Amino acid sequence: MGLIHIDLFTTLDGVAQAPGGPNEDTESGFAFGGWQAPLLDEVVGKQVESGMTGMDALLLGRRTYDIFAAYWPHAAGDIAQRFNSVPKYVASRHRQTLEWADSTLLDGDTIAAVRALRERHANIHVIGSLDFVQTLFAERLFDRLTLWIYPILLGGGKKVFTDGVVPTNLQLLEPAVTSSKGAVRQRYMLVDGIPGVGDMSA
Repeated sequence: MGLIHIDLFTTLDGVAQAPGGPNEDTESGFAFGGWQAPLLDEVVGKQVESGMTGMDALLLGRRTYDIFAAYWPHAAGDIAQRFNSVPKYVASRHRQTLEWADSTLLDGDTIAAVRALRERHANIHVIGSLDFVQTLFAERLFDRLTLWIYPILLGGGKKVFTDGVVPTNLQLLEPAVTSSKGAVRQRYMLVDGIPGVGDMSA
């Protein structure tokens, strides 16, 4: 069975809305679109590229798909080549024309469709797509979670984890790695069970 990887850039206070540019997602008047740009460095760039090794499918929410489809078909480089060459699947409640080559709309029962993808692909990556990611968290329908946590606080905006997340155990896959500008990469795998409790006063 294939693995579903969720890859997200987030601030220290958990905001993951619109890291890439001012017009990426202005919902609820978000004024910090493009917050990641001043903090990019070579370390994170190499981490992102290495993380894409073995990726054989992209699974995206509608908004992220639209952003990617407008940019990556015209871009150059290893990531662009990989994104353009693999199948793209779009989770959306609204039918739409998908102009990016090799794109498929997951309509109907999205959760069942995502589960079926795991039988067809070895490494499916979900990038951004925060609204859709909340569904995957609620269903525990992911296998790997990679976070790049940046040393800034924004106070408001869409968060990585919302009130709908279910209690879940994760296991750190490797020591956290910090970039030259303070971004910390943390890679986790989903493990069975729910968080345990104890009594430290005993």
